[in-house]
Amino acid sequence: MNKPAAVYVEPVLKTLNVRATPARAFEVFTAGMKRWWIPDFTINPTRAAIADVVIEPRAGGRWYERGSDGSECDWGRVLVWEPPARLVLAWQINAQYQFDAALQTELELCFTALAKGETQVTLEHRHLERLGTSAADARDQLNGGWGSLLERFAATITSS
Repeated sequence: MNKPAAVYVEPVLKTLNVRATPARAFEVFTAGMKRWWIPDFTINPTRAAIADVVIEPRAGGRWYERGSDGSECDWGRVLVWEPPARLVLAWQINAQYQFDAALQTELELCFTALAKGETQVTLEHRHLERLGTSAADARDQLNGGWGSLLERFAATITSS
């Protein structure tokens, strides 16, 4: 019996301008993620507080959280590493907010220089239909979540 084709789910698309160069915005997004991530959003099975969020700076690198107890929990991996212009991450977190090595949606970020030292940051979270029957609800949650996270990201850049 054939499996039904996945129903396309519109990607999450967010754009904002920040007062920083593309290099600075890229650095705060990648190496400074712990500074702007929501502190209690952890998928770590130990439920330890997040001590750090790590994106290894290379294609093929890991993307993971490190708990205050020293444990690590994968979130995905780096698919494209092109500082300071572009980053593509595999988001391997399912609709129940658990790591799933067999799942891969994609998070692409583009950092485009604007006038007066500003940067336009564009975030696209795509292939959400891969989340299965929960995809539409997950998209709604991710849309709000990425909106809040990008506000925190912009505030971090402004305050540093």
